[in-house]
Amino acid sequence: MKPLSKFLMIALSAVLALTMFLPTANADKLSDLEKQKQEVQQKQSELNSGIQQKTSEISQNQTTLEKIIAKIRELDNQIIETQTKIDVAQAEIDQTKVEIDELRKSIEELERKIAEREELLKERARAIQLSGGSVDYIDVLLGANSFVDFIDRFSAVNILIEADREIMREQAADKKLLAEQKAEVETKLAEQEAKKAELVTLKNSLDAQKNEQAQLETDLKAEQSRLAKEKSTLESEHSETMNVSAELEKKIGAEQARLAEIARKAEEARLAKEAAARKAEAERQAAASAAEATAAAVSAPAAAPEVTQTSVASNAGSSTFILPSTGRFTSGFGGRDIGAGAESHLGMDIANSPGTPIVAAASGMVSHAGNMGGYGNVVILTHSINGQTHSTVYGHMNSINVSVGQSVSQGQQVGGMGNTGRSTGTHLHFEIHVGPWNGARSNAVNPAPYVR
Repeated sequence: MKPLSKFLMIALSAVLALTMFLPTANADKLSDLEKQKQEVQQKQSELNSGIQQKTSEISQNQTTLEKIIAKIRELDNQIIETQTKIDVAQAEIDQTKVEIDELRKSIEELERKIAEREELLKERARAIQLSGGSVDYIDVLLGANSFVDFIDRFSAVNILIEADREIMREQAADKKLLAEQKAEVETKLAEQEAKKAELVTLKNSLDAQKNEQAQLETDLKAEQSRLAKEKSTLESEHSETMNVSAELEKKIGAEQARLAEIARKAEEARLAKEAAARKAEAERQAAASAAEATAAAVSAPAAAPEVTQTSVASNAGSSTFILPSTGRFTSGFGGRDIGAGAESHLGMDIANSPGTPIVAAASGMVSHAGNMGGYGNVVILTHSINGQTHSTVYGHMNSINVSVGQSVSQGQQVGGMGNTGRSTGTHLHFEIHVGPWNGARSNAVNPAPYVR
């Protein structure tokens, strides 16, 4: 049996060694995939920021555009109102022109009357000159033949004098009226023309403003179209990166599944090796006991040896995890608030001094070792325990002692406690996931019932 046991040990060792070295060739594959994922997530974040910025610009542009359209409507109303005023002013001007035409006729009539009176006065002046001087009304009265004649002459003289006075009064009044009507016509016409000119100037100004606002509206609509196109491009790129991210998630999941399978085979090989070692030890002990019994029988033939079955206890292949570090428990699994609002805490926190050793909670494969956002410096291990894949996470470390693809044993140091990433003090953030670790962390469980 010894040659067979020796051969079995050699074969199992070879299988284990081959299994252990297989991941080395692709040690950086998962790390590269996660790096690509982080780059894609960064790209998504940048695209999201770009989309939000374009959305904000479109909103601001739309607000400005609406203000300009409202201004154009206001200008349209002002233009309509001004045009109405212009039309009213024009109607008033037309009416004034009618009045001016009537005044001109009246002026012409006054001018005719004034001219006739002036001609009459000229005739009287010529008559006086022909008679040898001015008319002496006293001589006319003194030349009366009788009292009745005197009364008649006196009455005639009064009529003549009053007629002259009336002519002079009418002449003066008509000249004054003529001057007033001419002034009124000129004033009205000047006022109406000035009013119309003012309204025309206002309308031209409003038209210019409307044209300017219309140009702004055209420019803003073009800008709106450009921003919408750029936003659409960014959304298209974001959609593509989401697809890439989903593809990377699949690749990362596949790689973790591959590592889990390697861990499972390594665990099976380890258990088989330990079982073979126990069997060999049992056979060795049985052979030694048999040899001792034979020797005793030879030396003391009367003695009857009692052969007992040796029992071998094994603690290998335990399904439990061990605590990955020592220190104070500062936060458990579930909801909490560390000053930034309520959040879901997906693990347990153990606080201690910087550099406190952190060990693997169970044997497995290193699927990530490096910085990862809020986790800071983090190690993720993939385990196969009783055929079930598990993952453990060790966050906020100040040092990392393992690399991706490396096989680690339970209790082996993977790093030192630190305060990296989103952390409020030196501690270890420890998570257990049933299944491969994923970005959504939907399979995280409370570590407390799992550790011993």
